[in-house]
Amino acid sequence: MRMPLPLFFLRILLVFALASAAHAKAQCRLVQQMKANSAGNDSGTATPTATGTATEAGTSPSASATPFSYGKDTIRGVNLGGWFVLEPWITPSIFENTDNADIIDEYTFGQMQDHDHALNVLQNHWDTWITEDDFAAIKAAGLNHVRMQVGYWSVPITSADTNYTTSVDPYIPGAWPYLLRALGWAKDHSLHVILDLHGAPGSQNGYDNSGRRGSAGWAQGNNVARTVDIVRFIADQIGGMIDVLELLNEPGGWQSDIANVISNFYLDGYKAVRDAAGDSLKVMIGDAFLGVGSWDGFLMPPDAQGVLMDYHEYQIFNYDQIEMSQDEHINYSCQVLETLSNYAKSNLYTVSGEWSTAITDCAKWLNGRGVGARWDGTWQANQPTFGSCDGYTGDSSTWSDDYKKFLRKYFESQIAIGEAVQGWTFWTWKAENADDWSYQKGVEGGWIPTDPTDRLYPDICSTSASNS
Repeated sequence: MRMPLPLFFLRILLVFALASAAHAKAQCRLVQQMKANSAGNDSGTATPTATGTATEAGTSPSASATPFSYGKDTIRGVNLGGWFVLEPWITPSIFENTDNADIIDEYTFGQMQDHDHALNVLQNHWDTWITEDDFAAIKAAGLNHVRMQVGYWSVPITSADTNYTTSVDPYIPGAWPYLLRALGWAKDHSLHVILDLHGAPGSQNGYDNSGRRGSAGWAQGNNVARTVDIVRFIADQIGGMIDVLELLNEPGGWQSDIANVISNFYLDGYKAVRDAAGDSLKVMIGDAFLGVGSWDGFLMPPDAQGVLMDYHEYQIFNYDQIEMSQDEHINYSCQVLETLSNYAKSNLYTVSGEWSTAITDCAKWLNGRGVGARWDGTWQANQPTFGSCDGYTGDSSTWSDDYKKFLRKYFESQIAIGEAVQGWTFWTWKAENADDWSYQKGVEGGWIPTDPTDRLYPDICSTSASNS
């Protein structure tokens, strides 16, 4: 059952008032009342409530009652994409309903509409796109993690927390209380949380999934330093409600100015998290599209601890990938397995943090609102084409049995990657009209098993290697 939002806001205000009375600080923050875990636990380990941030000394901050043993237990999870950071291909109806083709991302969604109207649409989306029922279904699917996204514009940092601007115009803020409620749901359903900063000031990659499609201006001006302060604020406010904080999603290291600042940002971000939340909260970084080999020896003990590497593995955004046969896609997965496994053996714990069962880029607006697909030649003129998109995406009821059988095999080849390192999180739980990207639809349709450890092809990469 979902808590009615007015009651939820009242709950937040009540906890805030209690915390303020108990802790006289110059800057107030939301603090949970720690509960002793008395059900057979003599250690008195505390568990955070849905609105809490503080943890007792020595307690591992966790959204669930049982701390997760990273490096020993395997992360098996799913992303909740398109919820707190809009993506046109995940929820095309939200963009279609604007009747404005120039609204292509969350930035223009706020810029080109009446503020109150845009806020109403977003509030309805935040309240309904993912519900507590989804968290229950994710747990029932045998998963132990959710990876959740937040844009910097939704983080309620104030001038007391930073020396830089706190303006987020034209973005529409307001998702933070819904995020807090979601963290409570995760705890209630014993799901661990990876929270990633999905959009940074200036855009870290120029993709619509950063909030603003176009140029990547994150490395300019004070954007990087501002982002460090935002990371510190997140760790301070909700570090006790999450298990892992990812400093930044997919920074575009192909751009020289971003490549030049990303390592120092990771160092500063790591220090900010440790200063704000202590040593228990795990920190995650990404390879910035530079390959994991570029991070050999980085943020390793004794200089740092509790750091994980996030690697995203898609095989559809380049022509040399999308032209691969079905068998070649599986072989490619197995090559990635070897690369990540070799890195993780002597470096950071590694997670395959984003991947899907899609072998085409046919999902509507996957490449951006109004942009076509490489697969059918609608993306750019005078480029190779590979056939019709029919039967590859959209409603899976139109797919062939052979295609679904392949998707199961492909799913298992990519599961093998994550299982060979420290885990995986599929992208994404649901999409309006792209079942090849939906874990939820995959379970319903049978190409994703109801138990992720159930394998029809347990030696898929060994078989693939012998056939290559």
